[in-house]
Amino acid sequence: MSNQKTKKYIPADGLAGLKENFSKDALSGFLVFLLAMPLSLGIAKASNFPMIFGLVTAIVGGVIVSFFMGSRLSIKGPAAGLIVIAAGSVTAFGDGEIGWHLALGVVVVAGLIQVLFGVFKLGKLADFFPSAAIHGMLAAIGIIIMAKQLHLLLGINPSELKGKEPLQLLAMLPSSIVHENAHLAEIGIACLLIMVLMNFVKNDKVKKIPAPLVVLAVAIPLGFALHIKTDGQIANFALVKIGSLSEAFKNGLVNVDFSGITAHTGIFIQYVILYSLIGSLESLLTAKAVDGMDPYKRKTDYNKDLIGVGIGNTISGILGGLPMISEVARSSANVGYGARTRWANFFHGLFLLLAILVAVPFIEMIPNVALAAMLVFVGFRLAHPRQFSHALHIGKEQLVVFTVTILVTISTDLLMGVGSGILLEMVINLINGASLKNLFKTNVEVRIENGDFLMVVKDDLIFSNLLGFKKKFLNIPAGQQVTIDMSEAKIVDHTCLVTINGLVDSYVDDGGKVNVIGFENHRQLAADPTSTRVNKLISN
Repeated sequence: MSNQKTKKYIPADGLAGLKENFSKDALSGFLVFLLAMPLSLGIAKASNFPMIFGLVTAIVGGVIVSFFMGSRLSIKGPAAGLIVIAAGSVTAFGDGEIGWHLALGVVVVAGLIQVLFGVFKLGKLADFFPSAAIHGMLAAIGIIIMAKQLHLLLGINPSELKGKEPLQLLAMLPSSIVHENAHLAEIGIACLLIMVLMNFVKNDKVKKIPAPLVVLAVAIPLGFALHIKTDGQIANFALVKIGSLSEAFKNGLVNVDFSGITAHTGIFIQYVILYSLIGSLESLLTAKAVDGMDPYKRKTDYNKDLIGVGIGNTISGILGGLPMISEVARSSANVGYGARTRWANFFHGLFLLLAILVAVPFIEMIPNVALAAMLVFVGFRLAHPRQFSHALHIGKEQLVVFTVTILVTISTDLLMGVGSGILLEMVINLINGASLKNLFKTNVEVRIENGDFLMVVKDDLIFSNLLGFKKKFLNIPAGQQVTIDMSEAKIVDHTCLVTINGLVDSYVDDGGKVNVIGFENHRQLAADPTSTRVNKLISN
């Protein structure tokens, strides 16, 4: 295959990007703000942190981290994937306000370690994860979002869902349908229908009206008409509630307590490791996934993004906030709402700040079921059935990895799910002819012939040894004629082909020319051009 094209349009960054894309980024930031607000509050509560500090974390992730992050479209804020670690740290340090203050010390130190991860260029670990596992992670998160939000959409008391795992929540759905709260369910279902129907609107003028705004315009009057604020059975959870900033910072802006370093050294070290490693991996996974959604095919500077997240966690921890990452559901929504630059993340944080300062009375008019409906819709888009058909189109083995990643994630946790996808992809590659000795070792020869660069790939090129190939390709000077010869490659997997396509596109955009040759004797495992290719002449 050959790639050569003219320079494509890429949205400007920095202040030029703000001016050029103000309307699109501000609108997307506002819509993401509508999603981030309930998520941030709920995550904080589940993490045993004061609820308002979920918003504080998202504000820092937007207003401050936007200037440091290496990703253009990811949204920084508190994440469900860290709830278990966050809640566990508060409990380990004594629970309550004391446990929260001591846990903040862990957040700050872990943030500083993340900065060092970026400085020492450990962001390259993001390239280690197979595509099917990444997409399986996204779909699993969509299912997890729907598993809880469907109950809330039906007006079920959130206290009945406390401590329930995704599979338990899914099993509870028939009961929740039977025991729905009629008034809340009416509002919730109406809001969900609006979200769905607005997605099919063809009229250009109507399409410009954000669906979440239509939802709020319907939900708030319905809430008043159905008297949900005064209904004794549901009044305590029917409407959104916001804490007080003055109470949150009653002792000043610094809430962190570092005494846990000496008083609980073992616990402190344990949770610093968990926060820094798991938070960094989740953030890199999301950044990699969001790169695949970016319509302009821009690539995240993973090291810079780690530095940005680390700075955000350091500031958030000092103030009293939760650990943050690049959050996948909000980032996916950001892309879907048409964001173009990092300013969308900034605006989402700015709107949250303004909401805390001036819009609390209005926010507290919003029925929680309206926000649940928005989240159910976002979750469905992440786990859309066509994701399964797309995986099958790439290859049956990719569907297996995709499905297993989903099942393990919803039954255990995110890292276990992705880990299972990685392990299964390795096993499948070995079955398809990859050698155990080449699992993490790339055999690529680079030489110059007649003034042009030739890359000869030998043995196996699979996701687990891709970093070596990528390093050698990126060392080729810009603007050259490059040929990548795959004729001696025993197997080239799907993740590598997708990555190579991205590298080639970027190289061509910079004025170079690339030809990929040597696949004549390879059989594709499926019809898609990026499906895994196995050499018929030299495979086992």
